[in-house]
Amino acid sequence: MNEQMSKKPGSMAADSLTDNLTGLLNRDVFQLILELESMKSHRYGTPFTLALLNLDSFSLYNRQNGTAKGDSILRETARIIKKSVRRCDIAARYSGNIFAVILTKSDAESSHIAVERIRLELETFTREKLTLSAGLVTCPRDASDGNSLIEKAMEALSRARTDGENRIYFSRSKAQPAAGRKPIILLVDDDHRNVRFMEALLGASDYDYEVIKAYDGNEALSIVDGTEVDLVLLDIMMPGLNGYEVCRRLKENEGTRMIPVIMLTALSDREDKINGIKAGADDFIVKPPDKAELIARINSLLNVSFLNKKLTSIENVLISMTNAVEAKDIYTQGHSARVSDIAVSLGRKMNLQEEEIYALRIGGILHDIGKIGIPGEILNRPGTLTPNEFEIIKTHPEAGYKICQPLQKTLGSALDVIRHHHEKLDGSGYPEGLKKKDISVISRIMCIADIFDALTSSRPYRGALSREGALETLDKEAREGKLDKEIVEYLREIIDKTHP
Repeated sequence: MNEQMSKKPGSMAADSLTDNLTGLLNRDVFQLILELESMKSHRYGTPFTLALLNLDSFSLYNRQNGTAKGDSILRETARIIKKSVRRCDIAARYSGNIFAVILTKSDAESSHIAVERIRLELETFTREKLTLSAGLVTCPRDASDGNSLIEKAMEALSRARTDGENRIYFSRSKAQPAAGRKPIILLVDDDHRNVRFMEALLGASDYDYEVIKAYDGNEALSIVDGTEVDLVLLDIMMPGLNGYEVCRRLKENEGTRMIPVIMLTALSDREDKINGIKAGADDFIVKPPDKAELIARINSLLNVSFLNKKLTSIENVLISMTNAVEAKDIYTQGHSARVSDIAVSLGRKMNLQEEEIYALRIGGILHDIGKIGIPGEILNRPGTLTPNEFEIIKTHPEAGYKICQPLQKTLGSALDVIRHHHEKLDGSGYPEGLKKKDISVISRIMCIADIFDALTSSRPYRGALSREGALETLDKEAREGKLDKEIVEYLREIIDKTHP
């Protein structure tokens, strides 16, 4: 009897969907499913990751061991893939020794972990005779249709193979961090035993980390390029790019320079530690590390990292808004940054708390943001303002306060600076006419910094005063009880020291 005819009903249809050797979906069916998943992702906003997995040096293995053993490896790889992914994920034999997996509802970080499981199990099965490289791309972040996803995944896979194989590379765009996610630690070491030891050490701690692994410098840089890493544990002595060079590249890149790097090495010489510091390392620990010390240092640097990300995100928004204001007022370009710098210098001179320094720095950048609603012809008027026009100018502190009030939890007392930087001790300021003790120290500082920079800058109605001329004007207002005498004196000391 014909073999096809002897199969159960429906089996011939199944044959048209699957690969004969591995039992996984075939390429044509997979590409159709990929397109459908792309459409669903675009419609509902749910991400998924496409992974292309390549058996490294498989042609050579076939020649040395015969195609029968090669086929056996392909079947075993398919089994490992099916075992390692979830039931909702979709796996296929894409071509020859390349497999494809759609990891549904998965971002880059969680997909990396799944692919890493496949890679390690294959190495164990083949006793490290065969390795696996992978290219990952996420929809809709990196591409929104099937063809583009395949193209970008192939590009990432090609880079992984070209750079030495046995690594996982991402498409060249960085994922946005998910809210409330675990801290992601990238562990980089070419020795698999060291990686397993460090992973066990981190897993045995009381803290819940997401650990991503890389086995050389190029793979580490690709991972950082494609995912949101919070901290790097980096071995120094690696083939190709050593730890110093990886650290140097991370710290020279504007997008990655704030990621904390702890360098791990068996080296204990003073010179090696100095080289690590020169490369930009944030900490330096000799292997094997003490668990309690390592966890304490990791958590300390993670706290700093999360604070820096919070500040950077906020500052980007604020600086963009400030630039919009200064674009309207051609005479005050750079004013906000200069006022911020002067105010921070005064705050440090007066030994204020870091929270107050932060309020001065952000408040200085944002203090004139309320001018965004004032017509440009008023801001740039060459002559004296009319009383009505001056009343419009006087609305900007309150307007700025209202613009920024939704960020109250983050900005804190910087809001006070924005609202009250034009208040005077004698009650002659605006918008509320506050007096003496009702005006905070940081608002008094901002008022003086603002006036000093305004006096030493050219305006449409007058030329710039000299620094000494501006300080004399501030001294006069301090004697009249309008400005804080002590702060004006601190400013004079700073100016005399920086401009002798």
